[in-house]
Amino acid sequence: MATATVSLPLAPAVSRHPLRERNFRRLWIGNTISWMGDQFYLVALPWLILQRTASSVVLGAIMMMAAIPRAVLMLVGGAVTDRISPRKIMIATASARTILVAAIAVLLWSHELQLWNLYVLAFAFGVADAFAAPAAQAFLPSLVTPEQLPTANSVAQASAQITTLIAPAPAGLLIKALGAAWAFFIDAVSFLFIIGALLRLPDPPQAASGKPRRNMWRSILDGLQYVKSDVALASLLSVAAVLNFCIAGPISIGVAFIAKQKFGSPTAFGLLMSALAAGSLVGVLAAGLRKVRKRGLMLPGVSALIGICTAVIGVLSQLWTLGAVLFLMSAAAGFLNVQLLAWFQQRVERAVLGRVMSVLMFAAVGLMPLSLAAAGVAIKWSLSGMFLGAGVLVLLVTTLAAMNRPVREIN
Repeated sequence: MATATVSLPLAPAVSRHPLRERNFRRLWIGNTISWMGDQFYLVALPWLILQRTASSVVLGAIMMMAAIPRAVLMLVGGAVTDRISPRKIMIATASARTILVAAIAVLLWSHELQLWNLYVLAFAFGVADAFAAPAAQAFLPSLVTPEQLPTANSVAQASAQITTLIAPAPAGLLIKALGAAWAFFIDAVSFLFIIGALLRLPDPPQAASGKPRRNMWRSILDGLQYVKSDVALASLLSVAAVLNFCIAGPISIGVAFIAKQKFGSPTAFGLLMSALAAGSLVGVLAAGLRKVRKRGLMLPGVSALIGICTAVIGVLSQLWTLGAVLFLMSAAAGFLNVQLLAWFQQRVERAVLGRVMSVLMFAAVGLMPLSLAAAGVAIKWSLSGMFLGAGVLVLLVTTLAAMNRPVREIN
């Protein structure tokens, strides 16, 4: 007797959570401890500068000593990442930071610290950031599958966000009780955890290429050409750049002005900043909860939502409505950051991943000084006009990106 067989469709494989992957878990633990230590450094450094000089000019100058090499060398950092190994670069930069921070701690402990030492420290950290940032983003895809990248980025960014919420207060208490030297010592020790994790991780496989190695500047231009030749990549990179330019300065400066002018209370400013931080954390976590389909429609849609929220900030007069809009905007931005980053990592060929990620990182941090300067000028003209103009620019660039068919077809 013949029996009929029925073929049932196979259920789609459920992707494992990245924290179940041993290599990613090692990197995550090492990074989280290192990020906790960084918060001690970020509290101790400005406090020490102001304690020694009582000068906001000196504080700004030292901060700029980090910002300039970070922006100028970011593309070089991406090219070097593709030439060597993102893991080796991360080990080298973390080791250099360990030595530098420990040296500052020793000098401070022995009462030998000079102001020029802090300028050197800030400059060296800026250089390290320029190489470590693209290397870190290029290294992650070698530890997890492409399907796991959104969740992996969500976990990493959420952990970094949480450390900024919980670590500064203990850092301040430690500095008050024991002095700033101990904060620098703690940061130096925290770097040892990420170095230890990286030493136990494998190098990503090198992309085979039969072409002769280009010189450094030609290599950077090749990376830029790679972005330009991919319509979807170039379009979404433009959206990311405009978002960072239109959000960083207006939010950093504008929210403080709104709290001062409309509410006249530092408590109101604190509540608005808390809404931003909470929204960002919620958005980052939400980005890793489920797989998103039809990203070609979702990414421009979320970007447009950010633009609308930005445009109306300047005209809101109630604290609770302003806080709600800031929460929504920040949540959308956190969600978009994770999804964009994961999509870049999934789409770009490994041979140029470091260079492309350096372009994305430059769009995130390299434009910040320009955004801050532009916002400072625009506020003198009109606070509400600044937010309206920023929001309209985001909507315009987002619309132009969405008009490209390759963008709409992203899945």
